[in-house]
Amino acid sequence: MILGQLIAHYADFKAGALKDRFFKPADVLRLMEELPPAFETLLLGNSVEGRGIYNIRWGTGKVKVLLWSQMHGDEATGTMALFDLLNFLQSEHELVGLLHSTCELHFIPMVNPDGAVRFSRRNALQIDLNRDYLQAITPEAKLLKQRQQDLKPDFGFNLHDQNTLWSVSGSLKPATLSLLAPAFNRELDINPTRENAMRVIADMFKAVDPFLPGHIGLFDDEFEPRAFGDNFQQQGTCTILIEAGGFGQDFEKQEIRKYYFAALLAGLHSIASGMYRQQHTSQYFLIPKNNKQIFHILIHDLCFNGISLSVGLNYEEVPDEHRNNPSGYPMSSRRIYRVEDIGDLRFCDAYQVFSAANWRLAGDICVNQNANFTLFEKNEVRLCFEDGKLA
Repeated sequence: MILGQLIAHYADFKAGALKDRFFKPADVLRLMEELPPAFETLLLGNSVEGRGIYNIRWGTGKVKVLLWSQMHGDEATGTMALFDLLNFLQSEHELVGLLHSTCELHFIPMVNPDGAVRFSRRNALQIDLNRDYLQAITPEAKLLKQRQQDLKPDFGFNLHDQNTLWSVSGSLKPATLSLLAPAFNRELDINPTRENAMRVIADMFKAVDPFLPGHIGLFDDEFEPRAFGDNFQQQGTCTILIEAGGFGQDFEKQEIRKYYFAALLAGLHSIASGMYRQQHTSQYFLIPKNNKQIFHILIHDLCFNGISLSVGLNYEEVPDEHRNNPSGYPMSSRRIYRVEDIGDLRFCDAYQVFSAANWRLAGDICVNQNANFTLFEKNEVRLCFEDGKLA
């Protein structure tokens, strides 16, 4: 597979109707209705508030692969990438033929439609679906759990978004993509199921890293007994977690989704071709791990209280109640900045880095409070925060 060619022609496959992270279940339903007959759509059931949760089936092969997204309603990148992938599967690329003949793909986009409507992590009952595998007290968790038990897929792709403050060890760059073969027990043992997931991930990293150097990390490896990925791994489905982080000022993740799409293609190609069987888990463990050594904004050499220091600021994303659609649900968000740290931050990096050696401070800087100050260079405003808002 020539991944570079596909990335170069990504615009041909991009689902243009999904232009930001605030699309709603109705938008997803419209895209599903436009799929040709080769894609079989099945209503699995309904969410707490009665919104449909669907399975899209494609392919005639023996290897079953289940891909599900948006268990957390505000984590939309995986859903965008899935519809980009569905568009690609309608092309005449040779990889499409290989996938169709070797795999039976099952897509569940938007597992949490009620959360997506609110742009909220949790569902309408305020429950984190990815902590509801064991009890399955929510209808959404029941449906996903039952689908895995009915299909018994060989492989699974668990698609999420992560905090944009994760960075990659060694590069200090944002972790734009993070990958993981989830553990199936507290001892973090490796059985054949998890080993094959690791092998596929090693192939994915090898394929995508040249296009995103220093921006791909290994997600935190910790067993979570209530999570779906950990339990699917335990149940014999080789499960691969993909997390989308940050990339420059790509707040709506329209550039990130391209690399997410590429990672999905690389993983599916590894599975369909059987290439992963030639891979070794040692390559998986060579993937640099995630850490947290970046800020959203980092200001160096600021004179504050008579000393020169650095200031790190991070934002919290808040759904914007003042720019709603007619139904009253968020269609955008605001970023509220807080002062995260003050002092020697020379070992850190950030999405935006400023040198304030010749700047003048007006206002006060208080750790763990909303940013509320202005920085001037001579009489020109360089940065201005008003109660957390970047003016």
